[in-house]
Formats: sequence, structure tokens, C-alpha cells
Amino acid sequence: MFALIYSNVAAKTTSSNPTSSVSSHHPLSRRIAIVRATFSDSDRSRAAATFPEVAKQFGAALFASVVMTGPSSASMLDHPSVIGETAGLEANPVTNARALLRNALPIDNKQIREVQRKLESISEDLRVPGVRFSGVESSVNGAYKIVTTDYQKILASVAPDKLRDGSAILAELRRELEDFKVIVSNRDKQEVPYAQQRALDLVGRVEEEMIDSFPFEVPAPYDTAPLLKGRAKVEMEVAVKDNPNIDEGTMTIVLDGFNAPVTAGNFVDLVQRGFYDGMDIQRSDGFVVQSGKPSAKSQDGFIDPASRKERTIPLEIMPKTRGKNEAPVYEFTFEDVGKYRDEPALPFNAFGTLAMARREAEPNSASSQFFFLLKESELTPSGTNILDGRYSVFGYVIDGQEILRELKAGDLIKSIKIVDGAEYLVNGTRDNTATPDSITTTAETN
Repeated sequence: MFALIYSNVAAKTTSSNPTSSVSSHHPLSRRIAIVRATFSDSDRSRAAATFPEVAKQFGAALFASVVMTGPSSASMLDHPSVIGETAGLEANPVTNARALLRNALPIDNKQIREVQRKLESISEDLRVPGVRFSGVESSVNGAYKIVTTDYQKILASVAPDKLRDGSAILAELRRELEDFKVIVSNRDKQEVPYAQQRALDLVGRVEEEMIDSFPFEVPAPYDTAPLLKGRAKVEMEVAVKDNPNIDEGTMTIVLDGFNAPVTAGNFVDLVQRGFYDGMDIQRSDGFVVQSGKPSAKSQDGFIDPASRKERTIPLEIMPKTRGKNEAPVYEFTFEDVGKYRDEPALPFNAFGTLAMARREAEPNSASSQFFFLLKESELTPSGTNILDGRYSVFGYVIDGQEILRELKAGDLIKSIKIVDGAEYLVNGTRDNTATPDSITTTAETN
């Protein structure tokens, strides 16, 4: 909502960099009552003049809109208290990247989801001084009972060709929960979080074994673009300059092609091309870390050598609640299609959320620039926040978050490498079957 306020005020003044243009195709006709004013086309010059004051009042809007401003050094939040008042905070949003990835898996087995819920709820008990062992004990016993009594019901949802592996993982989970019960009975508070993570990792593996095929058909014309039809894990190695705490490190990122196949496929294809290797971190302002803009001043994104044109991809957002075989929403924000309160399957809840940058008024202008979010739920409560439904999230940092915290503009991406899941990329560089021009979106051809 507040991103739209800023867009109406400053659509003519903000772009991914000084050379970018702003499209007129993005519909922004709905009036925002909270601004207590309207901005028609004839008011643009006056609106641009008054923008600094509006931006100060609506820091959250400024944040959402300057993601693609390139070299801008504007202060995004002069008044942090604005966030709590405008973002619509909800109680206890899920901010753990691994939990968000588990939640986003396209499965519907109630038993394994209940095991997951019980084990994840232990985190609340761990926040209580001294650890609330009664709650931990109840959750572990409950999870163990489900795995034991509903073993066959869980196994029934495992894909037929993965039954052997799924059965072995489920048996390992049962043993892990037995050990977890011993840890709880011994009141070993130091070991509880490690046992919880081991059990949840096994739960996630069981859930992944329940996916027997890609859950939907990617619609034309995007079906011929590089697509990630599954999940991939990449490692980003970085060099940090002038920092007494760290000089280099590696972040591990999971890319989710189940919910963002076009966006994740585009990224994996660029990784395979070595596009990001040796590129600087181009922005780090306390809220986002951003890179991906080519060094050439006249370029915003990746120029495909086959077409000699910038390859762009559409806005791609999968709703959290969707029907069977339902594809993501393409080309339009949730607000554009009336999904005002819908939550995306991949929300901006976690520190290290990975998304594509784009021009504010052009939802289908993403190419190679990406950003990591450096905030958790204070900016991003699910359902009513300022980013969900407006930008394409396609992954999360699961390890190395402490390195992400240290990155600043001028630091170096030494390399990004695919360490798992490369086989899920189709129509990629190595296939020589991609037709980059077919990625052109409706907004660009109209």
C-alpha cells in the first residue's frame, strides 16, 4: 500500500539507474486515502517537488521504491517508528528461512505438517529464560506420537519412485525423535536447539520426497525461458574489504523453483554463465544488499549474446493459498489483480530473503539485478507488509547470514556456484534451447 503512495508521487523521478526509463503500463489509478491528496498526471511536477516531505513521512514507502535506484544515497528511514505504525505487524511471523522453505513446499500431508508445526513451536519455548521444558517435552512427545502412529499415512504421500529413500528418512526421523526425548528428560538446554534442527532437517527431507512431479505448467511465453523446476543450492563466495571482523566468507542460498521457476531459472542460468563472478556489491544501506548491474553505464541488466538485447523476466509471485496445479501470478502485482490481503508462498519475512530488483513502475523489468533483505519482521509481516506481492522472491540465505551483515558497497562477489540441484534447470545455457526473446513480457510488447 505505501509503496504505491511513493510510486504515484515519484514515478517520474525514480528508476533502476540514471539511464532507466519509466513505463506507463503499470496501473496505479486507485486513490490512497491516507495521503489525503491525489496525484493526477497534471500534478506530476508539483508531486516531484513535494516528494522529499512525503518520503520523510512515509519511510517505508521510500524503502520499497528505492530498491532499484542504483547509485542513490537517499536515506530510506528517517523515522523508524513509522514502520510499526504503517506496516501492519502481525503476531509471531515466521522469520526462519528454513521454516519458510518448508512451508512453501507444494505438499498437503497433514500428519507431516503437524510434526513440523510441533517441532517449530519449540523455538518459542527456547526464548523463555531457562527454557520452558514442559512445552518442549509436549512438542517432542507429540511429534514422536504422530510419526509412530501415523507412519503409514505419512509414507503414503511419498512419491512412488522415492518410496525407498522416503521410508529410510522417516525411520531416521523416528530415531532422532527418540533421542530428542532423552535430551528433554535430561533437561539438556544446550542440546535442545541442535536436536530440534536435526529433526526439522529430516522433516524437510521427508516433505521433499513427497513431490513426484513439477506442480504446474509454466505458461507461454515463459515456458521456453530458463526454468528451475525444483530447488537448487548455491554458494556465494565473497571478499570483504577494510573490515577488521572478516575478510572473506561463503553464504549458502536455496533457490526455490517450485514457486518461482522463471525467476530462479534466470538466476541459475546467469550463475552458470559466470555472470556474477568478480562483480562488486553495488549497494548496502542497512536495509538491502544489492548487486547484478553490469559495469557498462548504458546497461541495466544482462544482454543475451544470442539476441543482443537485454533479457528481462516477468514479475512472478506464487500465492500461499492456491489451487492444485495453480501457477504463480505473472506480470502483475497482487494489488493489480485484487489480491490485497493474500500472502505469497515466499514472503519477505527472513533476514537474507533474496529477490529480483526492478524498476518501480515496471513490474516486468527484472533482468540480472538482485537484492538481499537485511531486515526481518519489523519491515515485513506477512499479508500486509510493504514488499510482499510487489517483488519476486526466489530464495533465502540459509547459512552465512553473519557474512551478509558485513557486506558493503565495493566488496567483491568472488564467485557463485551451484552445489546442488543444477539438474533441475531446463532451457539453460548448456541446453542451447532457450529463446531469450520469448521472455519479453506483455507490458513490453503493448
